Amino acid sequence: MRLLLVEDESELARVLRQALEEEGFRVDWAADGEEGLFKAGEVGYDAILLDLMLPGLDGFEVLSRLREPGGRPVPVLVLTARDGVPDRVRGLDLGADDYLVKPFDLDEMLARVRALIRRSADRPSPRLSVGDVTIDTVARTVHKGEAPVDLTAKEYALLEYLALHAGEVVTRTRIYEHIYGEEEDTFSNVVNVYVANLRRKLGADVIETRRGHGYLIRA
Repeated sequence: MRLLLVEDESELARVLRQALEEEGFRVDWAADGEEGLFKAGEVGYDAILLDLMLPGLDGFEVLSRLREPGGRPVPVLVLTARDGVPDRVRGLDLGADDYLVKPFDLDEMLARVRALIRRSADRPSPRLSVGDVTIDTVARTVHKGEAPVDLTAKEYALLEYLALHAGEVVTRTRIYEHIYGEEEDTFSNVVNVYVANLRRKLGADVIETRRGHGYLIRA
């Protein structure tokens, strides 16, 4: 899953980014509202973590523009030191999906991000099932029947993304966009390699190829 963190405090951004990346998220960072709004328009993020007190374009304005008609329906978690009820009400009314007041616990932040992503994909349960394969999105573990399956971080990210969008044909472009950060280099057939690895570990029929379109896990 790929996230955008919009936060002007560089040290806090570093800590949050590290915590998120240790949980397997790919994280892009924007240090101000204008940069955040630009990146949000360029990439289909799975969620945005948005500070309100930003230089230049503040978080309220960023949120308002994100929710303009025709905008991408990305879930937004507001992270802010502004804990007054009017600020919370304004943020939620402008389209924030959740609100977390600084200082906050990192585990709670991670749980809220995971929940937002599941809800946006209409998969509220933390456990996803694909035939006899079970994915625990909190523990980030995979079982085939009762047996645990060892996956690399990228293999897990690909499987989780396809499972969250079960029933959809997902293009290679979307896969690149959601499981790779802006600082990562990839090679052209990397998705094919990971799909082949998942089929070898989980069964040949777990992921379908739709030639010329992408990949599918059946709902």
